Amino acid sequence: MHAWEAIEQSLIFIEEHLAEEILTEKLANTVGLSPFYFQRLFKRLVNKSVQEYVKLRRLAKVIENLNNSEQRILDVALDYGFSSHANFTRAFKETYGITPEDYRRDLPMLNTFDKPEVSMNYTLIDEDVPLVAGEIVLEIQRKVLATPEGYLGLETAVRISEQIPVGESTGIDVPGQLWKRYHAEKALLMANLNTSVEMGMSHTEDTAQGLFTYFVGGLAQNIPSQLQDGFVKKELPAGEYIVCKIEAEKFEDLVTIALDQASKYLFSTWLPHHNLTTEPFSAEKYYRDTEGMAYMEIWIKPLPVASNDEGGN
Repeated sequence: MHAWEAIEQSLIFIEEHLAEEILTEKLANTVGLSPFYFQRLFKRLVNKSVQEYVKLRRLAKVIENLNNSEQRILDVALDYGFSSHANFTRAFKETYGITPEDYRRDLPMLNTFDKPEVSMNYTLIDEDVPLVAGEIVLEIQRKVLATPEGYLGLETAVRISEQIPVGESTGIDVPGQLWKRYHAEKALLMANLNTSVEMGMSHTEDTAQGLFTYFVGGLAQNIPSQLQDGFVKKELPAGEYIVCKIEAEKFEDLVTIALDQASKYLFSTWLPHHNLTTEPFSAEKYYRDTEGMAYMEIWIKPLPVASNDEGGN
């Protein structure tokens, strides 16, 4: 068994026993590793210590259940291994910056820590070859967009440190909050939109400020001469793109776990192995009329990685 497979097994064990006490030594024994080596390997591949990861996964499950049930907050917390209301509230506020009671009252979008698919870090696919990982299917290909596409929607500045890395950051999900606002207000644009395609677009303009601009909106079928206050027009420029196609069974999984896992694979594994980087821009294209599946694409503009001796003699 490869070392990463042992960590993958431990992650599955954790998911199946979140309501129980999970001891690091028992986990190490379960996958046949010494506690010392297991903890070092886990931290390297998951980017969290074992017990920090367990806490974050429990909090993610609590949030999921608070959204989908009328159970008391304390009962949900106890169901997922928290020993007391005080212990749970402290962990929740340290992680998300708000109390559980604030969350249930306002239901803001939160970034939760996803279970990683460690195997994806050790699998390299060619262009136009599907990869099945966990509950998602992804495929990477090149596309040429012959003419620009116009979109109408909303935008905001987002602090990079609070949203990256995807699937691991915690706190308020600012892009998610913007999507929530857009869906509440998009009726004002409906006459100008093709409602089957929506776009989330990130553009880093000022890294010194630690910010990126995030836009959400719908594909424009016509551009009005004047937009209502607060709405903006954005363009997906013509050109050559690398497109990562993503499928998942449910839309809520597509825009959270599947998007996070595909983004990590594309930017951390696939692009570096192909000696590519990207312009400071990416787009998430969502298709609403797909039957029998949830489907989206990540669009990026590729750039070759400069060689070490470029420009030298």
